[in-house]
Amino acid sequence: MAARSAPNCHLRLEWVYGYRGHQCRNNLYYTAAKEIVYFVAGVGVVYSPREHRQKFYRGHSDDIISLALHPERVLVATGQVGKEPYICVWDSYTVQTISVLKDVHTHGIACLAFDLDGQRLVSVGLDSKNAVCVWDWKRGKMLSMAPGHTDRIFDISWDLYQPNKLVSCGVKHIKFWSLCGNALTPKRGVFGKTGDLQTILCLACARDELTYSGALNGDIYVWKGINLIRTIQGAHTAGIFSMNACEEGFATGGRDGCIRLWDLTFKPITVIDLRETDQGYKGLSVRSVCWRGDHILVGTQDSEIFEIVVHERNKPFLIMQGHCEGELWALAVHPTKPLAVTGSDDRSVRIWSLVDHALIARCNMEEPIRCAAVNVDGIHLALGMKDGSFTVLRVRDMTEVVHIKDRKEAIHELKYSPDGTYLAVGCNDSSVDIYGVAQRYKKLGECVGSLSFITHLDWSSDSRYLQTNDGNGKRLFYRTPGGKEVTNKEEIKGVHWASWTCVSGLEVNGIWPKYSDINDINSVDGNYIGQVLVTADDYGIIKLFRYPCLRKGAKFKKYIGHSAHVTNVRWSHDYQWVISIGGADHSVFQWKFIPERKLKDALHIAPQESLADSNSDESDSDLSDVPELDSEIEQETQLTYRRQVYKEDLPQLKEQYKEKQKSGTSKRRERAPGNSIRLHFVHGYRGYDCRSNLFYTQIGEIVYHVAAVGVIYNRQQNTQRFYLGHDDDILCLAIHPLKDYVATGQVGRDPSIHIWDTETIKPLSVLKGCHQYGVCAVDFSADGKRLASVGIDDSHTIVLWDWKKGEKLSITRGSKDKIFVVKMNPYVPDKLITAGIKHVKFWRRAGGGLIGRKGYVGTLGKNDTMMCAVYGWTEEMAFSGTSTGDVCIWRDVFLVKTVKAHDGPVFSMHALEKGFVTGGKDGVVALWDDSFERCLKTYAIKRAALAPGSKGLLLEDNPSIRAISLGHGHILVGTKNGEILEVDKSGPITLLVQGHMEGEVWGLATHPYLPICATVSDDKTLRIWDLSPSHCMLAVRKLKKGGRCCCFSPDGKALAVGLNDGSFLMANADTLEDLVSFHHRKDIISDIRFSPGSGKYLAVASHDSFIDIYNVMSSKRVGICKGATSYITHVDWDIRGKLLQVNTGAKEQLFFEAPRGKKQTIPSVEVEKICWASWTSVLGLCCEGIWPVIGEVTDITASCLTSDRMVLATGDDLGFVKLFRYPAKGKFGKFKRYVAHSTHVTNVRWTYDDSMLVTLGGADMSLMVWTNEMEGYQEKRPCDSEESDTDSEEDGGYDSDVTRENEISYTIRALSTNIRPMFGVKPHLQQKEPSVDERPPVSRAPPRPEKLQTNNVGKKKRPIEDLVLELVFGYRGRDCRNNVHYLNDGDDIIYHTASVGILHNVATGTQSFYQEHNDDILCLTVNQHPKFINIVATGQVGDLADMSATAPSIHIWDAVNKQTLSVLRCYHSKGVCSVSFSATGKLLLSVGLDPEHTVTIWRWQEGTKIASRAGHNQRIFVAEFRPDSDSQFVSVGVKHVKFWTLAGRALLSKKGLLSTVEDARMQTMLAVAFGANNLTFTGTISGDVCVWKDHILCRIVARAHNGPVFAMYTTLRDGLIVTGGKERPSKEGGAVKLWDQELRRCRAFRLETGQVTDCVRSVCRGKGKILVGTRNAEIIEVGEKNAACNILVNGHVDGPIWGLVTHPSRDFFLSAAEDGTVRLWDIADKKMLNKVNLGHAARTVCYSPEGDMVAIGMKNGEFIILLVSSLKIWGKKRDRRCAVHDIRFSPDSRFLAVGSSENSVDFYDLTLGPTLTRISYCRDIPSFVIQMDFSADSRYLQVSTGCYKRHVYEVPSGKPVTDQATMDRITWATWTSILGDEVMGIWSRHTEKANVNCACVSHSGISLVTGDDFGMVKLFDFPCSEKFAKHKRFFGHSPHVTNIRFTSGDRHVVSAGGDDCSLFVWKCVHMPH
Repeated sequence: MAARSAPNCHLRLEWVYGYRGHQCRNNLYYTAAKEIVYFVAGVGVVYSPREHRQKFYRGHSDDIISLALHPERVLVATGQVGKEPYICVWDSYTVQTISVLKDVHTHGIACLAFDLDGQRLVSVGLDSKNAVCVWDWKRGKMLSMAPGHTDRIFDISWDLYQPNKLVSCGVKHIKFWSLCGNALTPKRGVFGKTGDLQTILCLACARDELTYSGALNGDIYVWKGINLIRTIQGAHTAGIFSMNACEEGFATGGRDGCIRLWDLTFKPITVIDLRETDQGYKGLSVRSVCWRGDHILVGTQDSEIFEIVVHERNKPFLIMQGHCEGELWALAVHPTKPLAVTGSDDRSVRIWSLVDHALIARCNMEEPIRCAAVNVDGIHLALGMKDGSFTVLRVRDMTEVVHIKDRKEAIHELKYSPDGTYLAVGCNDSSVDIYGVAQRYKKLGECVGSLSFITHLDWSSDSRYLQTNDGNGKRLFYRTPGGKEVTNKEEIKGVHWASWTCVSGLEVNGIWPKYSDINDINSVDGNYIGQVLVTADDYGIIKLFRYPCLRKGAKFKKYIGHSAHVTNVRWSHDYQWVISIGGADHSVFQWKFIPERKLKDALHIAPQESLADSNSDESDSDLSDVPELDSEIEQETQLTYRRQVYKEDLPQLKEQYKEKQKSGTSKRRERAPGNSIRLHFVHGYRGYDCRSNLFYTQIGEIVYHVAAVGVIYNRQQNTQRFYLGHDDDILCLAIHPLKDYVATGQVGRDPSIHIWDTETIKPLSVLKGCHQYGVCAVDFSADGKRLASVGIDDSHTIVLWDWKKGEKLSITRGSKDKIFVVKMNPYVPDKLITAGIKHVKFWRRAGGGLIGRKGYVGTLGKNDTMMCAVYGWTEEMAFSGTSTGDVCIWRDVFLVKTVKAHDGPVFSMHALEKGFVTGGKDGVVALWDDSFERCLKTYAIKRAALAPGSKGLLLEDNPSIRAISLGHGHILVGTKNGEILEVDKSGPITLLVQGHMEGEVWGLATHPYLPICATVSDDKTLRIWDLSPSHCMLAVRKLKKGGRCCCFSPDGKALAVGLNDGSFLMANADTLEDLVSFHHRKDIISDIRFSPGSGKYLAVASHDSFIDIYNVMSSKRVGICKGATSYITHVDWDIRGKLLQVNTGAKEQLFFEAPRGKKQTIPSVEVEKICWASWTSVLGLCCEGIWPVIGEVTDITASCLTSDRMVLATGDDLGFVKLFRYPAKGKFGKFKRYVAHSTHVTNVRWTYDDSMLVTLGGADMSLMVWTNEMEGYQEKRPCDSEESDTDSEEDGGYDSDVTRENEISYTIRALSTNIRPMFGVKPHLQQKEPSVDERPPVSRAPPRPEKLQTNNVGKKKRPIEDLVLELVFGYRGRDCRNNVHYLNDGDDIIYHTASVGILHNVATGTQSFYQEHNDDILCLTVNQHPKFINIVATGQVGDLADMSATAPSIHIWDAVNKQTLSVLRCYHSKGVCSVSFSATGKLLLSVGLDPEHTVTIWRWQEGTKIASRAGHNQRIFVAEFRPDSDSQFVSVGVKHVKFWTLAGRALLSKKGLLSTVEDARMQTMLAVAFGANNLTFTGTISGDVCVWKDHILCRIVARAHNGPVFAMYTTLRDGLIVTGGKERPSKEGGAVKLWDQELRRCRAFRLETGQVTDCVRSVCRGKGKILVGTRNAEIIEVGEKNAACNILVNGHVDGPIWGLVTHPSRDFFLSAAEDGTVRLWDIADKKMLNKVNLGHAARTVCYSPEGDMVAIGMKNGEFIILLVSSLKIWGKKRDRRCAVHDIRFSPDSRFLAVGSSENSVDFYDLTLGPTLTRISYCRDIPSFVIQMDFSADSRYLQVSTGCYKRHVYEVPSGKPVTDQATMDRITWATWTSILGDEVMGIWSRHTEKANVNCACVSHSGISLVTGDDFGMVKLFDFPCSEKFAKHKRFFGHSPHVTNIRFTSGDRHVVSAGGDDCSLFVWKCVHMPH
């Protein structure tokens, strides 16, 4: 019996020997109190050298591996390993947890660092990406996260001199991070030529952007910015593991055992070599160093801690020692002295003094030690070794006595016999040898019974027997010294064992859990005197059991601290201490034993003890077994709230089924019915499994819940109002302290908690994302700002919320047992209690976690099941009600006393100003004084006490009370039976609300001519309800069995009821007394129906597939309908009473003739013509449309047709009530649907006059009454309904531009591939042939000719050192929208192209750029709020949403100074396609291109994501905030418009409702604008504009444009709206229109662009001007008064722009592109001068040397020569069918070379005139031509080709030149080739997939620019023949730079873009002379 409860004694951790030096660094510091903080195993240690005392922090559940000290040096952060590792921030003084940071890292936390003011903490994970994470640690909130590096990171530090900057280092890298918004952006340190790229182990930051870092080879690398500027070589001779910065300078420690001190500029001060000091030894390695004043702390690899005083540096003081690396297994205690001996795989044996807490002796052996024993006299110490030998030493001087090796395998256990004569040695080869001590350890015998290795052995007290345990778990006995096995059980029975260290045996059965067969307990030791047993196991846990403990699964107390396995545990000789040793953590723990008698004095230590392990599931095993549960509670714990299908799953399910149904019908479906219903009254209250869910509101209404409805009941008017925001069962309800807001939690896969206002019934906040399956308890804090919630997942997660913001503040696992209640402390918002099965826990918040302590019962009681809890009159006092009827009174965590309050469980408690009120299962309400001393008054809930005027009837006396609330002079009581009562203080009781009790409700009938209905339920009651305004239960009758159906007779006098046992009865409808009853069937009666007219017959359908027909008058069965194959579900009579329509469970629709019951076959066409008396059938053609798309998942349980046969109401398994038009033919009819019931709706019935619909919820036991609102009665209300399942199959319209935008796939730069289909080996991988002409250094030969003809020979050549972006010609209009805006009162405009944001001055044309994006910008918006002037947000393309640098991101920046204000890395994989600021400018809305088209809202200044949700399954084009709102926005897209509300952190959305406008259909929506009074305008693909009021379509502006309406703009100052569309210019119409606020009148503007169709993509309105961006890359300003157009920006329409040439002498250049135009640009005037439409795509363009002619090569093989002066065609020719790739005039203007993709170069002689006859061509070109260059003398041509080969040909003969010497002597006129040895260096390492596309050497001949497929422009020196040459990179283009040129005089570089159709003009910055 004893083992049923845990022992009453305790262990307290007193000392830990050891320090974790291996695999950890920088983990040892001085605190402000001059104590030393470090860690070992899973314990943080604070050691005071002055008092020689240790304090322990034990909040971790596994090995600690990292530590950081807060700058104020009191708080410590530690990080651990594990599957779900967490970080604890704790106080080194009180060793209490301040904050827990979790749920982000995996594997472990490798490094930690606080920032300068200690507000933020950075952590690095051990996961594969080495994630770097920044925390606001006080709030427990992650601010930012990014992948750190592909390899391990060893150190990280904040730059203490620059805000928001960090540095991390590790394997072969160092990274410099900047934090902006939520984005951490790294820049890799550039090692350059200054130092070797190598692993950096530690770092420290200094002033002036300097960073010092310690490298693996012992050098110190000094960085400035991101560049390595110098190295301090040989600072140490090996790796530098630790670097510590302090006021005086820096201290470094390394693997060479040296400490070096440096001053602030890193000049050496001194060096201390620890190996040379008196404590030193060879191989000493420093892992951690801390310098404070004149003290230095050093931690070593071998677990020592030294303290060095600087002026006595050769005398380091050893503060702590421990075993080094290797497992620690050996432990023995001295028999007479307080000493412990340990031996380890580090080959040392150590003796520890348990009194002085110090190492007193140490000796190193030859072999790893595995076990130890001390003889009884304390003289000899035996050590068992891993190699099978054992050694005996003398304890006093550690000298060897003997060394014996008889075995080959490890010796795992040895023990001296109690009389000291023998030594038993157990080996891993399954034998035990016995040696004689006096005979110099001669072997006397061996025991060989085991089949496995020996694990434990014990001697008997008389030294005659030995017992052993082995690896198989076998227990054997031997006689000694011979070693004969004893098999006789009797012989062993009487043996008394000297010690007990075996893990198997009757006496220790209880240490094993009940049903396990595992062997994870490594060691036990019995304390016979104290009758306790201590055990150590593989999970790092020490447990105390009673001894002996015979029954499996005994109760225990447990203690943690060791990290992994505890290998051994022993009592000290006098049982004062327990010593335990850890295998992997090689630490020694010393625990003080506090026996039972001392516990009373030691009560004060209990709380810390109960903290033993706040984070494991349970601190102890439940200390004792608890009595059986009360039946009601038992029942409740059995309830499961899991669903087969959650409402959240429906959208995905629909999608899946739609895919399958694609081939199905596409018949035009009926519209939804015009009628709608509105919830009017609900009968029912959820009391059977919920408690304390009933309250008075501020104004005295009553709030409670039933099914999925929050109900507000007004008892004066007897009316109800409803909160219908939930979509499944509500399980809990709490009221705000001000009694105006309510929080309700529901069931769901990701269940939500709604906080809503009881006045307006609007949701204020919705909390999601932290619980699973459901939320079972909620509570507000006293200030109303916070909310606590508990989930019903397996670990009953507890979450603390800031509910207004919707933020999760803290989260923790609650308990493995069910939690019934959570209560927040009214005095301290950070504290709370939870109570439930067998526990009550007291929690306090610590950052992102909660720390829990179990209630400490002591001797007063047992851990009972708690049903309710409240706080008392101080923050320390709490009260809880138990399942046995007691009230427990708690102070802090201690039980002070218990008071008997009720018979049976106390379900509800309520604290008053001066006392308490309780309610229990006994049906009594008790009022108590404020200390639970006296019970002041009791009220019994009885029928007799009902007030005379009370409506309704009380079902039974003393119902179980589940909720109590006080207010307004009354006590409000909720019962398990679903009743709500109001008790007057003077005694009378009024019944307010009632419903059915537990059990499903199925039976429902409405009266033929009165507004009443009858219900019958599994709760064995038949009830009659009044549906008229009194809304009460008129009568109730108990039945002997539950029932499933009922029916009124046509005259309303009789009521037939079908019961579950197969019987049925007829009762008098007024008195409910029996008229007659029958019992003919065994199974449930499922439907019962009177025939119409006189009600002559009664049809009774049962689950055994028959329908019996009775004659009512004669009370006889007259017919049986047979032939159904399954149970009957519905029965209907025809109007003549001659025919029955029947539905069965097998979905058969059958017909029977009445009264005989003969089966009839009726064709479906005829069924419609028959006039039915009632229609409740769910099958047949007439109601085919009521089955949903996901019909396989859900069943339709009931239907009912109105008497005018117009509207069919249905109820289904998902809790939906739907209305269809009748007949509902064709699949998937349109409907209106209503959510109020939680799971299945079992029945629906219209009343006799169709004025009301009554519905029944099966499991929610509620009866809901809905009023029917006829078609004309359209007073639109919120929460009306939702449209049908499948979006109308009609297509949303088609337009080529829309399709392009919808289907575009955005590639990110990093993944871009080559734009030209080249093949072959890349140049940098080709084998180089040695040149013939390698001349000797001294030679008389003439000097080499210049590689390149240079034209500024006279001047000194100055290399170009930088390029600065000066102009961009281009605008992204082709697939982006609303991306041109005015700034600065219309002086400037802002727009984007490629990856640059452009601010363009309208007057001067000058531009400035935002260039921080690293990939294409897709959207742009401007903040309209005056507080945020000139603030712009841009969103870009990205890759996966992994928060790395290539992830999609949004930049918020200042348009004037281009400062980045915030960067938001987002989870929109692929890219961000729309951004919008809220009215206050503080929030930003973004939409992603990911498959879910996620919608996210950010608080951009802080970089925090507030809310995020999947937007739509098809593309969303635009989402915009309402201009006057911070919470409402609208999104539009492919067949979609949604109206969103931000509530807290949740996004609630409503689809646009179309049904109100005749024949409206959902089209693809493209743009959105807003008007006053909640009007919204959306532009469609057909050119219509839809006008919405709230979310309901109210009218359509037909053909606002002739084509799609792509852009709309709402002017804030006057409300006028601009629309832009796609249309052909005509006299009256125009592509831009300006409308009034209501969109009724408009004025059109024509854009005079000369295009056939104008396609407007962006509109914006300034003062008197409209700004328009078009599909044709033009930005045009239109004057409102005179309609004059001014084109501000031009660009190519379609790319790539392949052709580019600069004018020989002027600052002009030409570009030719796929859009069939050649355009002339002027750099000085910053504009396009001219454009020529060619009618075909152009590929290349070239000026003649004088600049008077232009040659253009086309994609179709034609080329044209124009005269520049007149733009007339001089000549044209087409000799090839494929594209011309390059075209060149020879320098002497004589020849024209034309290179094409037909692997050819053709020569034309221009002197022969415009006939352009080909004179020759080049032969044997292996691939298509890329570029060509003439030599300066026009005699040669070099050609680069698509197979990475460069060829040289003679001109004009076309002969190939192969002689290398000749080639080397050629001077080229130009160099644009990407191939050749001279430009080998331009090919980078990263060109596997992508190429260098173009190059150009400057006119000076010494600089080279290139463009590549990654969109980079690079600047090199020319020639650059070294591989991977040094260069500068310039970003801005999208992927693929197609061409690049220097302008004359090398003043500018022009680059042309492929994907971005833009031209970039860069200014060249030359080096000064």
